[in-house]
Amino acid sequence: MSMQDVYDWIDANADECVRDLQRFVQQPSISAQNVGLRECATLVREMMHADGLPAEFHELDEGPPVVFGHLEAKKPSKTILCYSHYDVQPPEPLDEWTHGGPWSGEIVDGVMYGRGSTDNKSGVLAFNKAAKAFLQVRGEVPVNLKFLIEGEEEIGSPNLAAWAEKNEELLKADGMHCLDGSMETGTQVPDVSLGLKSVLFVELIARGAKMDVHSLNFPLVESPVWELVWALNTILDRDRKILVEGWEEGIWQLGPDDEQQLTDKAARVDLNALKEEWGISEFALGRDGVDAIRARTYEPTANIQGMIAGYTGPGRKTIIPNEARVRMDFRLIPNIQPADAIRKLKAHLEKHGFGHIEVQAFDGAEPPYKISVKEDISQAIIAAATEVYGELPVVNGVSAEGAILRHVWIPCVLTGFANPGANLHAPDENIRVDRYLQGIKYAAAIMEHFGRT
Repeated sequence: MSMQDVYDWIDANADECVRDLQRFVQQPSISAQNVGLRECATLVREMMHADGLPAEFHELDEGPPVVFGHLEAKKPSKTILCYSHYDVQPPEPLDEWTHGGPWSGEIVDGVMYGRGSTDNKSGVLAFNKAAKAFLQVRGEVPVNLKFLIEGEEEIGSPNLAAWAEKNEELLKADGMHCLDGSMETGTQVPDVSLGLKSVLFVELIARGAKMDVHSLNFPLVESPVWELVWALNTILDRDRKILVEGWEEGIWQLGPDDEQQLTDKAARVDLNALKEEWGISEFALGRDGVDAIRARTYEPTANIQGMIAGYTGPGRKTIIPNEARVRMDFRLIPNIQPADAIRKLKAHLEKHGFGHIEVQAFDGAEPPYKISVKEDISQAIIAAATEVYGELPVVNGVSAEGAILRHVWIPCVLTGFANPGANLHAPDENIRVDRYLQGIKYAAAIMEHFGRT
């Protein structure tokens, strides 16, 4: 069956779709700062009800509620779990925003600006408006739809796994996907990611004297800042290799399909445009082409997000800080399990004389995973992207998304539709209005094609 009737409804109701996204963006919902989360969840539920969709709160033991709805098809059909999130990243630095600031939703030259415009409020509404389009035009949806919209994705979903464990039956589905993120720079088609790089958040804490001490006493007092610097130097070398013993044990081995996906992507993605977007002349270690794509997709990482220590205000303060902290995120590719990684990191620090450094690890990280391009959900999304965008999407081996697969195994695919240069996690986050409307059509096409598989 042609999808033109559904696409026509989306075009005819573009103003409504855009107004709702503006309203959504104008509601702050910063999980890292616990700002506006319940208010935003209430707005999501209200908008879903206005669109004729079921939606109810599921309260977590801690944190903001999950908004969940189950819309059944009239005919026996498969079920898609549509995962998205209403929380956003902190907007700082505020002085680098233009166009009215992070909560304006202002549209300038066909581009909407505001935190969450791409990540992930346009994705939430793409699912909702696609479902509404089917209901308005055909009176039914082509597949059973389960909507799961959470409020803590940007801080690692610390409370979602426990809820998922208690609600396995509710979450059962034949496929799961998330509409989040932008197209690769230099392309005009979505990425389709067939797996998850898990993110392990770690904070290392070094302590010295019971208070800050005058720096003239440096020869006699331990320096927590230097202790962290020396410890960090044992974790990663200049070639970006993680030095923790056994870190890559059992690591995913690329097969012919994986290598072909890398080659295909390298041929289609404009890496020079990506360098220009980031303001760099070359990638780290001189990587380029397939090697650069392979490293970003399959290489484990040890990133330092920031260090917290001492005095950094105006003027000078001659102290030995009594405490220093460093925040890190480790990207774990398939077969590196978060619990094993934490254990190995602690053992590594102990072995190298840094056993006194406290390791605070967020142990709710989801295990990494990978699915086949031959899965029904993979094929449906690839077919939908080809229909809506006019050519095959860029297929990735793994990416970074997911929160519930520890307890309910569902083949899961991440794909996004926002324009390159959408500034995710940065000032002036944005989405082109035409890309947003096309993304709603993409969501609808995914529903239709999954119903056919």
